[in-house]
Amino acid sequence: MKKKVIILIALCCLFIQAAQSDTLSITDLRTEQLTNPLGLDTPQPRFSWRLQSGQRNVMQTTYRLFVASSPELLSKNRADVWDSGEVRSDASIWISYQGPSLQPNKRYYWKVQVTTGTGESAWSEPAFWGMGLMGETRWKGRWIGMDRPMPWDSETMFSRLSARYVRKEFKLSKAIKEATLHISGLGVYECLINGERVGDLVLAPAPTDYRKTVLYNSYDVTSLLRSQADNAIGITLGNGRYHFMRQNYRTYKIHNFGYPKVRMNLIVEYTDGSRETIATDTNWKLTADGPIRSNNEFDGEEYDARKELGSWSETGYDDSSWLQAERVSIPSGYLRGQTIPGIKVVEKINPRTIRKSANGYILDMGQNMVGWLRIRVKGNAGDSVRLRFAETLQPDGELYTANLRSAKVTDLYILKGEGIEEWAPRFVYHGFRYVRVICDAPVKPEDFTAVAHAGQFWARDKEEKNI
Repeated sequence: MKKKVIILIALCCLFIQAAQSDTLSITDLRTEQLTNPLGLDTPQPRFSWRLQSGQRNVMQTTYRLFVASSPELLSKNRADVWDSGEVRSDASIWISYQGPSLQPNKRYYWKVQVTTGTGESAWSEPAFWGMGLMGETRWKGRWIGMDRPMPWDSETMFSRLSARYVRKEFKLSKAIKEATLHISGLGVYECLINGERVGDLVLAPAPTDYRKTVLYNSYDVTSLLRSQADNAIGITLGNGRYHFMRQNYRTYKIHNFGYPKVRMNLIVEYTDGSRETIATDTNWKLTADGPIRSNNEFDGEEYDARKELGSWSETGYDDSSWLQAERVSIPSGYLRGQTIPGIKVVEKINPRTIRKSANGYILDMGQNMVGWLRIRVKGNAGDSVRLRFAETLQPDGELYTANLRSAKVTDLYILKGEGIEEWAPRFVYHGFRYVRVICDAPVKPEDFTAVAHAGQFWARDKEEKNI
């Protein structure tokens, strides 16, 4: 009886080991440490992956990597771009591409198979990456904007510069296979195609020393475009760190690089294999007389809803009163794809408490964060909501702002008076826990939501120095 028990236990162990060996898989495929990135300007991208196994001490001994020009070819194990062959190595990070020269604005698809002490793995699930334009000489069009303030702007110690809005309508005459948008909006931008927002990044691109480096972002916008129909694109430009808002104050500390501007290439590949590029040029239309009247990191964002532009990023909009976009000065920095993680919304937080104070209401979000406040309000045209931000309170319960020095750190929303209005800024961010709200009507906690951001805000060069 004892012998039978031992045999059964041994068989169970064998079955468990066999089951565990079947769990070997390859996961977390990355290119340049990014998941399915677009806009890579690296001539020889580097690959990484992870092994997952139900057994201990499973070590990779060889790998084989396929790169193909389409997912269909890759699924058939046809590596028409590059086959690494079987490479004896335990390395699974920073594996450099060693195939033929890669083409700009082209997507590539890859997968990997490994051998371990337990045997050969199955092929990984496919991953992909997209090349950027790989040098400024391959960009079409021009940098556009307006290299001067508008009459209602001011360039003083407490500067005010309204956001620029640029738009273009265009027709796509064929069936679309794939479309990629490459865009650099300085200092920061928001892009809409046919009224729909492009991507999920905020405060993009990451700031740099624009004398050395200028970053652009790349997006798959295939689903936003209409085949064989009219289309429209609209771009809003904020100041960010490009247009420094203290020109006459401490100019020795921070450089002012110029006025907001944008360069964009929308490359459309049709099902018949042909391509078309829609690029920024002086045929685009521009206005600065929109709702964002001022925006900067020091003082906040001012938004006048009475100046909203309607469906300005959609087809059929009357832009006859707009100005022609102008060819503007070119940033001196080299234009390259952004490969650091961009800033995204990661959490929405409701106020813990709200109380009346001597100067309005004080919201307590319960924690310090970086982001902005979304409001929901109803009132008359011209009524306002003023939001001032702080990280701590004074002993009397009012905001402590001495550490902010001359920064106003205040957002202002002016109502249009059309029912319930919702708003959040686009081109500023605040570090805060507490918010003082001054408005023309009583407030409720459910009228406010803190929107927290996360991501890498400052780009660094290959030597990990600020640029």
